[in-house]
This record gives sequence, C-alpha cells and structure tokens, in this order.
Amino acid sequence: MSDTFARYPSLYGRCVVMTGGASGIGARIVEAFVEQGAHVGFLDIDREGGEAMAARFDSVRFEHCDLRDIEATRAALARLREVHGPAQVLVNNAAHDDRHDWREVTPAYWDERQATNLRHMFFAIQAVAPDMIDHGGGAIINMGSNSWWEAVGNFPAYATAKAAVHGLTRTMARDLGKHRIRVNTVVPGWIMTERQKALWVTPEAIEAHRARQCLPDLIEPAHVARMVLFLASDDAAMCTANNYMVEAGSI
Repeated sequence: MSDTFARYPSLYGRCVVMTGGASGIGARIVEAFVEQGAHVGFLDIDREGGEAMAARFDSVRFEHCDLRDIEATRAALARLREVHGPAQVLVNNAAHDDRHDWREVTPAYWDERQATNLRHMFFAIQAVAPDMIDHGGGAIINMGSNSWWEAVGNFPAYATAKAAVHGLTRTMARDLGKHRIRVNTVVPGWIMTERQKALWVTPEAIEAHRARQCLPDLIEPAHVARMVLFLASDDAAMCTANNYMVEAGSI
C-alpha cells in the first residue's frame, strides 16, 4: 500500500466477510483489507481464482459457493464464522454484468440475473446481522453501479438489479440503524478490471468515456477499494443509508 493512502486503526483485526473476491474489484478489496490488518473471508463461484487469492495471505479464507443457492450461501457463511469469528463488516460485492437484448429475455433468465446480482445480498445481510447486533454495531457495504444512472442499455435485468440495491440499502439502514449497523452503497463507474479490458475496452470506447467523466483519468479497482475501506472503518461512524460514487463525475 502506498504511504500516501489512509490507514484505519479501527480495521486492524476486524473480521470482514465478502461476496466475490477472486478477481476484479473484489480481489482488490480483499487485498486492501489485508493491508489494513483485517481478517477476510470471501465467497466466490470461481474456485481456482478464489483458492489462488486465499493462498497469498494467511489472514484470508475462501469458501467456494454459488451465491444463487441461498442454502449453500448460508452454509458457507457459517463455515467462515467458525474460522474468523462473527463478521463486523460485510461487503456485498458479487455480481455479473452480462449483456443481453431485452427482446430475448425469458422469465427464467430474468430470475437468474436477479439471483446473481441482487437476491444473495439480502440473505447475506440476514445471515450476518444478528452477530453485528450482538457486537453492538457493524458496517455493510453493498456494491451498486452507475450504469442505470447513466441510462446504459443492453442489460436491463442487470440494471434493474443494481438499481434495486439502493432500495435495499436504504430500507436495511433504517431497520438496522438502531443497532448501530451502518448500511451504504458504493457506486462504481466504468472500472478498468481485466474483464472489462478484455471484453469492451477499445481506444474509441475509452475516449468516449473520458468525455463523459469530469476527471480525465480512468478508474482502477483500487479507487473503489479505498471507498469501501472508509465506509467499513470507524471514521465513517455517521455515514449510512447513502450512495458513495466512485465514477470520476460521469454523466
């Protein structure tokens, strides 16, 4: 970690649970918490990537899990609890932004997209919140997307799920706030993950995107991770029920 980046003493030794940590933004968030001295357990459908990530750090535990299976998700979270203890931070990061034509969407595909991008967030909160209540507080960070704010097309099921994340955050912030559990949404813009670079990054796309941003620089996963760290820390003690944009002022 750069010496110019913030260190949060409140995160040292803290138990963090994440969904999605094998690659992309999630992998950088795992690394960022490790750099703060936190203990991280994460769930991911990518067994090979998850095992490779966990092998890098003594303080990281990986559980292979298909988050669309809620009973499997509950069981995986219970196993993480046995190893790292009760969660004090939950990061609902896992998602998949497959493109799709609205004319070809079936009811089964729609339901699968909601299960992939939204449903597991609620049930992960339901699973860890009792321990946070017993602890006297906690932090939950849900990962949104600015795609629907920008009216991006070609993935209506994904955009709908991501818009719903904000409603989930707001209502759970109200229900859990009396227990000093903070619930917030981090809203990434177009982040330069390896997947994005492989599938959609072209010189033309980059220039068009720069024109929509207020800032000229492209957004890296580390920029999102730093916002997550802040919201998980005690420095954000009075931050809840809100969206925290990491999108370079995109319009």
